[in-house]
Amino acid sequence: MNRLRDAEIKFLKGIGPQRATLLQKELGISSLRDMLYHFPTHYVDRSTVYRIRDFSGQEMPMVQVKGRFVSFTEQGEGAKRRLVGLFSDGTGLMEVVWFNRTARIREAYHTQTEYVLFGKPAWFNGRWSMNHPEIDSEQSATASQGMRGVYPLTAGLRQRAITSRSFAGWARDILGSPMAARMTDTLPPSLTARLGLMPLREALRAIHFPESAAQLDRARLRLKFEELFFLQLNINRFARTRKQALKGIPMPRIADWFNAFYFRCLPFELTGAQKRVVREIHADMKSGRQMNRLLQGDVGSGKTLVALLTMLIALDNGCQAALMAPTEILATQHFETISGMVAELGINVKLLTGSTPKAQREVIHSQLADGSLHIIVGTHALLEDPVKFRNLGVAVIDEQHRFGVAQRARLWGKNAATPPHVLVMTATPIPRTLAMTVYGDLDVSVIDELPPGRKPIVTQLRYDEQRFSVYQGIGRQLRQGRQVYIVYPLIAENEKLDLRSLEEGYEQIRETFRDYKVAFVHGRMKPAEKDWQMQLFASGQARILVATTVIEVGVNVPNATTMVIENAERFGLSQLHQLRGRVGRGGDQSYCILMTKQKIAKDTRKRLELMTQTTDGFLIAEADMKMRGPGDIEGTMQSGMPLDLKLANLATDGQIVQMARDAAVAVLDADPQLTSADGRMLLAELARLAPRAADWSRIS
Repeated sequence: MNRLRDAEIKFLKGIGPQRATLLQKELGISSLRDMLYHFPTHYVDRSTVYRIRDFSGQEMPMVQVKGRFVSFTEQGEGAKRRLVGLFSDGTGLMEVVWFNRTARIREAYHTQTEYVLFGKPAWFNGRWSMNHPEIDSEQSATASQGMRGVYPLTAGLRQRAITSRSFAGWARDILGSPMAARMTDTLPPSLTARLGLMPLREALRAIHFPESAAQLDRARLRLKFEELFFLQLNINRFARTRKQALKGIPMPRIADWFNAFYFRCLPFELTGAQKRVVREIHADMKSGRQMNRLLQGDVGSGKTLVALLTMLIALDNGCQAALMAPTEILATQHFETISGMVAELGINVKLLTGSTPKAQREVIHSQLADGSLHIIVGTHALLEDPVKFRNLGVAVIDEQHRFGVAQRARLWGKNAATPPHVLVMTATPIPRTLAMTVYGDLDVSVIDELPPGRKPIVTQLRYDEQRFSVYQGIGRQLRQGRQVYIVYPLIAENEKLDLRSLEEGYEQIRETFRDYKVAFVHGRMKPAEKDWQMQLFASGQARILVATTVIEVGVNVPNATTMVIENAERFGLSQLHQLRGRVGRGGDQSYCILMTKQKIAKDTRKRLELMTQTTDGFLIAEADMKMRGPGDIEGTMQSGMPLDLKLANLATDGQIVQMARDAAVAVLDADPQLTSADGRMLLAELARLAPRAADWSRIS
């Protein structure tokens, strides 16, 4: 494989220096190995010949037809000049159109000669037409019958007459070369034999030129496994290295602070899930190794309480604690919650944000430095250079995917001698296959139980025609003393998208519910104005809050029992679930109403109906990833992965992800340093695949 990596494509027949430059620019293909790993996206059956008279429907697939050209004519002028061939298969007529290289094409093809055309028919101006098809003589077409790969192309490649057939030809030439015959596998034979995987050379041939669907499936499995195996090997090696190399501050004591809070101040009994997670966290903190743990839990599951108990363990062991949140609103909410809970214990808790006055900042900096400030809650302001701790023992990072990795590293580095224990929290449920890939270097705890007394939120799908009855329901909740959120996707009217705007909605809500004060919040407001409006709602003075998704994170109003989401079809499932989590935070029955138009796409209706069927955030996240792909589910993959996935898909290949992880763990269990012959082979391949992969695992 090394020789294929080193061999430049410009020496391949039919490429040359100019095409090589184009392929590098358009697709990043520069070596023979790159060319072999440019896989077809799908396949077409070239064993079937279609008849023109049988073409039907709005959207035809790629097909092949056999017949003769009746005539060729040149039409149009200048940039619109084109060559049009009239093609007959004896059952009907079809236009064949070329927009460039017309002189060469006119010389190459003749009337009354039988050809096989392969392309995508379209109905245009009352006739079927096919643009720039692949054309073979009948004899050569017969030789290429069967499953044919369709390769991803760009407009730049098409303009230079590079087609799927070009890529198939280049792949065939490479696979038939002496270099390919001497190709070494990237996986040890013992591993491929144990898992029943195809050898690499056989899999590469089958993915480009499958003889059957079953053979293609086996080739895909082998190549997907390879991608995911090296990804998991990379992640797990870093995780093991971190656990072995990074010492943490030993925190064995559960003493006065923790016990006083637990037995005197705890607002309610912990759930079984919370107790389990606290035990997992303490086991990490007393181990002598640095804790690096991800805490997942739905909105309202009690993550903040677990974070406070974690910080109290640090206090009991003579250390300070910090909690960093992404927004001032959320940081303030955490500060008020935590300081209120520990008020009678005499614990010094302070809030540091961008708007903290200078005099207060100086006090905070001084108390952090001398150790008299026990718990600091803040935003990015905690990362500033003047913020220095006497002994930071634990750093809690909330909604951690909203911070850049380098930002988290700065907080991690606030303790020069020994890194603090790190607990990162998220209310965005992360699908298991994504978590084990993106957060594979972290230990994961999940709070999968809601606090006692919480009732499941009733979610309903309603259409614009039912708005009157929805408003009647809102009125009933308001008369019972409850509060209501109404969320819009936009700030100002946008005719193109035909969405109800926030401003229009605010006026309508004020007119409809005249007896109640309505607050108004969106992301473009000045922070002070936004905070004032939020406070009106949080204090109960305003009974209705009209807002954009700025309230997705950072508002805790237990008295709010109804969430109306306008144009719900515009939101992803995970975002809808996050918004829904703003209600149901008290003991009263809560409701989430998804408003949309009657006419919506089938997939959209299916997505919204799923929200009415479950409140399980992990089920919703899995469905969201399958519908939208794994690229950026709520920002969780903001920093990318060290290895590219060409075939494997984290949304749909969960079983292969698990298979690859199990295999990687088994390899590292048997050979932790990868010093055996097989281990050195894997290490060399990993170095080639991810030569510049940054080891951020040390920083969560």
